[in-house]
Amino acid sequence: MLNVVVIGYVWPEPNSSAAGQNMLSIIKRCLAANFNVTFLTAATDSEHKADLEAIGVSVAPVALNCSSFNTLIAQLSPDIVVFDRYMTEEQFSWRVKEVCPDALRILNTEDLHSLRQARHEAVKQHGDARLAHLNSELAQREVAAIIRSDLTLVISKHEMALLTEHYGVPASQLQYHPLAVGKSITPAPSFEERSHFVHIGNFRHAPNWDAVLQLKQHLWPSIKKALPHAELHIYGAYPPKKATQLHNQKQGFLVKGWAQDVETVMANAKVLIAPLRFGAGIKGKLLDAMRCATPSITTWIGAEGIASSANSITRDENTDDGQWPGALCSTDTCDAEVVQAYVDNAVALYNDENTWNAASKMSVRVLNAFENLQPDVPFIERISDLQQTLDSHRGRLFMQSLLWHQTLAASKYMSQWIEAKNK
Repeated sequence: MLNVVVIGYVWPEPNSSAAGQNMLSIIKRCLAANFNVTFLTAATDSEHKADLEAIGVSVAPVALNCSSFNTLIAQLSPDIVVFDRYMTEEQFSWRVKEVCPDALRILNTEDLHSLRQARHEAVKQHGDARLAHLNSELAQREVAAIIRSDLTLVISKHEMALLTEHYGVPASQLQYHPLAVGKSITPAPSFEERSHFVHIGNFRHAPNWDAVLQLKQHLWPSIKKALPHAELHIYGAYPPKKATQLHNQKQGFLVKGWAQDVETVMANAKVLIAPLRFGAGIKGKLLDAMRCATPSITTWIGAEGIASSANSITRDENTDDGQWPGALCSTDTCDAEVVQAYVDNAVALYNDENTWNAASKMSVRVLNAFENLQPDVPFIERISDLQQTLDSHRGRLFMQSLLWHQTLAASKYMSQWIEAKNK
């Protein structure tokens, strides 16, 4: 029986974010394989966290920049260590390597943070995420963490291609690990049983907050004018005061906060609207909408990694090409033609039952196609094989050994300096 240690950047919150769903799915797959799983984190407690101990996971706190971690990891003696995001790998991987050199080190990216940040900067500077500068300092840090790891879990086919083709990461160090899709609602509520628009997303995630602002400032006023009886319900964990202050009953712009049951919220909404201007990875809200047969209006950012047609959507194309269950609009929400495209699609999906039904049925086809994009080797089989052939695997990874050379161990020495300073 293999011992697995997961070092979480945050507590997994499956009802708050796709990242929380992804982390919990990894833990559950390990448990299903009869692995012993221990979850460690330096994060503060969370009111929405999953009850890991209830499903058989041991839980323990760890301190940053502290050799107490070395003692704990030695006691746990893991066969496999999973680092949640590159920041966790930077903080703890060198300690794991020193104390447990034979442990398989796995990095779970969630999404490529450097890609999301580069797109964010491009939107702020140019208004277009496609102009993102990919060779940033953050990208160097993140790709270095990927190369240092024995295996990296990548949630999106688009990001798999980016890592191998642009950054030159060996495919042998990557594992396509798509976001787990839950069961579809059968039967889903009909067109007549639904009402209003919905947007959902953790407010601590910058792309979601930006989308809320685009709705408030540019899109919803025009949609509301065309559909005076419709409301937009905004859901998301951890709404700050600046978000709750946007609540306006007269405008039909209702900030609801955390959704305890995302499925119920999504299944009762007529349309999901997610005007994402930047981001990375896979957007769980759009998969949830498809599970609930709820049409959606989003952008190429929202569709990326889910629909094969997503990358064919250009900045000037305001509608989908027949491959999306709803509509794909441009990210340029300040453009009058783009705003009108959102309005036209919103009105069509909200008022026309035939249009809505066609989009609702397509959600099943798109979701099935996404689920069929499975890795060549299942996750558990891949890590079990690697754990048994680790020496030969590492022997083929020159860049990994280069990055572990002592002259490049900046994060290690910085951590040791901080620990000494704290004493």
